[in-house]
Amino acid sequence: MYRVVAFLGVLLILAILWDAFETIILPRRVTRRLRLTSIFYRSIWWPWSGFAQRRAQQKQREKYLGLFGPLSLILLLGFWAAGVIFGYAIISWSLSEKLTTSESVNFWTYLYLSGTNFFTLGYGDVTPVEPLGRALAVVEAGTGFAMLAIVIGYLPVLYQAFSRREVNISLLDQRAGSPSSPAELLRRHKASGSADDLNEFLSGWERWAAELMESHLSYPVLCFFRSQHDNQSWLAAMTTILDTCALVIVGVGGSSAWQARLTFAMARHAIVDIAQVFRTAPRKRHASKARLSHEDFQRMLTVIRSDSGWTEDLADAEHRLTEMREMYEPYVAALSEYLVMPLPPWIVSEKVIDNWKTSAWGRIQ
Repeated sequence: MYRVVAFLGVLLILAILWDAFETIILPRRVTRRLRLTSIFYRSIWWPWSGFAQRRAQQKQREKYLGLFGPLSLILLLGFWAAGVIFGYAIISWSLSEKLTTSESVNFWTYLYLSGTNFFTLGYGDVTPVEPLGRALAVVEAGTGFAMLAIVIGYLPVLYQAFSRREVNISLLDQRAGSPSSPAELLRRHKASGSADDLNEFLSGWERWAAELMESHLSYPVLCFFRSQHDNQSWLAAMTTILDTCALVIVGVGGSSAWQARLTFAMARHAIVDIAQVFRTAPRKRHASKARLSHEDFQRMLTVIRSDSGWTEDLADAEHRLTEMREMYEPYVAALSEYLVMPLPPWIVSEKVIDNWKTSAWGRIQ
């Protein structure tokens, strides 16, 4: 019986160490369905997001949701540490290691010894006597030190990836409004009178989508990190770019479709793969149609002034746009519902003020 308990302790330690290796060190997506980190995040995200959505004010809701990403990292590290400490404790307890202590020995004594070994406290009030116990203490101290060193290197990588992601989202504010919309983005680019600017812009976002896919597949916790402003998010920015590319591809944008196709392919690739990580199945077709009605499509044409150089049938363009949307909207809709990140509108209201025009002391009209 005691050997079985010791074996379970070894399995627990190995499972946690392997999970930490896959989460922090392994630079690629893990497709295995049963993972401790996945179970951990799913078990705490649902109650956390449910509690946040009960907040009546949007600012309070975003405040609670914004805390989840950084706080979950601390909780995850604590979960790993607690599991390793408990695993070594049950190994020592099952092997009935002899200890030097002034108090009676029970399981809590072994748990305390395991904790001091893991965090390398070195109090010396409880020490192992036998060679096996001393060897376990050394191994556990090395495990704790290694995990601490890995975590110290892990956090800067996360925040660097987060910072790179947010730079382009901030730049989108002046180009596509707040919240961002494809109609506003194309209108402002058309007002500049240069189609080359739009191609260069979409090329930059092609690279952004590729970097986001690589970083967020390796470190999915970044998907929970929210932007600085409540009306911005990485998912909204990605959706705006996909919407814009779809409009350009079908001809509504009045620009070259080649770069738009490249950016669309990269952005859709990123969205589909991230949806697979969170196992958010794409929503049914009717769920995505609510974002753009026929009347809004007609109004959008007047906003971006597509009549200049536009020769194709509008009904055919709307049909092809719907086909393009079905390639990505079911996925972004599922991610939006899961991550509680609203999708951007196709057309922003004239009353909406860009973030750069506002401050705590007023706003520019």
